[in-house]
Amino acid sequence: MAAAENGDIFDLEGYGAVGFSGDMPVLLTRSETIVMPHGSELMMLPDRALIAYNLDRDRFETLTRNPYAPDEKIFPVAVFNSPGYVNRHFCAYFAMFDTGPLPLFSYGAVGFGRSRFRSAAIQVDTEPRQDLRQMPRNKVVQGVGHMQKKYPNNRLMRHLETCALQYGCPAGKNFFLQRYEAPLPTSRVCNANCLGCISLQPGPGLHACQDRIAFTPTAQEIAQVALEHIRQVPKAVVSFGQGCEGEPLTAHKAIVPAVQMIREQTGQGTINLNTNASLPEHVKTLCETGLDSMRVSMNSVRQKTYTAYFRPKSYAWEDVLKSIDTARAHNKFVAVNYLNCPGFTDSEKEAAALFEFIRNHDINMIQWRNLNYDPRLYVDTMEAVSPGGKPLGMAALIESLKQTFPRLIHGYFNPPKERF
Repeated sequence: MAAAENGDIFDLEGYGAVGFSGDMPVLLTRSETIVMPHGSELMMLPDRALIAYNLDRDRFETLTRNPYAPDEKIFPVAVFNSPGYVNRHFCAYFAMFDTGPLPLFSYGAVGFGRSRFRSAAIQVDTEPRQDLRQMPRNKVVQGVGHMQKKYPNNRLMRHLETCALQYGCPAGKNFFLQRYEAPLPTSRVCNANCLGCISLQPGPGLHACQDRIAFTPTAQEIAQVALEHIRQVPKAVVSFGQGCEGEPLTAHKAIVPAVQMIREQTGQGTINLNTNASLPEHVKTLCETGLDSMRVSMNSVRQKTYTAYFRPKSYAWEDVLKSIDTARAHNKFVAVNYLNCPGFTDSEKEAAALFEFIRNHDINMIQWRNLNYDPRLYVDTMEAVSPGGKPLGMAALIESLKQTFPRLIHGYFNPPKERF
């Protein structure tokens, strides 16, 4: 499958679709692909060469021009899969020259089978929490109008309106639709400098996907949003730590009293923290105040490769581990937001480290998330820091984890405490 210069996507006759795991090309098969999930997006990769499998010659080939029309340039096609699906392989491509990194999306491998596109992906969560078919814009606008009348002076409500209507944020939409999980963005700053940060990219090479929140909401503003959601939604979840903010633990002076206000009025609802887990003393305070769950973002459970991606500014790897242990010691539900890139995440050394990490820290869940970063650049960067060895396969890794840790939950979304 290829894309023409005008963006038209077509099946390249006589060639099989290819994906990559690390630096290994893999021929995509029907048994290891699924019908492309609804809501997924196809993307043409400019300034990249397509890698395909020549079925007649039985070999992988790098193509920059249509073999049946040599005057026509062609380009690779990737898929940005819908939430709930983890990539088995990423798109097979080579950068033709130094063009800088790809924009901040995940780039799954995709092919065309019979009459439909097929993704090299694994479904890890069936909940329709972010299914856009269940988020009609007119209903979101109606919900926004209701909150404007009810809370005319709440700045956090106004920020969420921008998230829902301008950026199309599913979490923001869910708040105004009164369903599932509501976001509580709070922090203006971060104590990490992640390669793939989607809210702040100060350099010239990459652009953030949305603006970071420009103010710190008051505890009362936060509590109003949270209580509104909890009172209206069965099994509601409210979460600090969103894509439009920095690290929520750096805003603990607003978050701690907000949690206190919420818990003074209700024991219902799940209060969750999405975090880099950098400040264990504040994690302890939140656990004692009323926090129910914590999701820790990690690209790796090995110190060197974790540090190479997160690039901590004022904390250490040991702080992350201490925060996880602190939350588990308080009997809080802990999930790892595991940023996946095939060929690295499922490499021999990374997989071995993950098994040891789970044994040592007793986490409750892995949330399998596709890393939004140029996959070839990411793999090269991680391999330069600490080679991971041969890829085991994402499906094999997940299945092995299920067999070894039968109580470990695999999914995508933050669960309500009723499912802990």
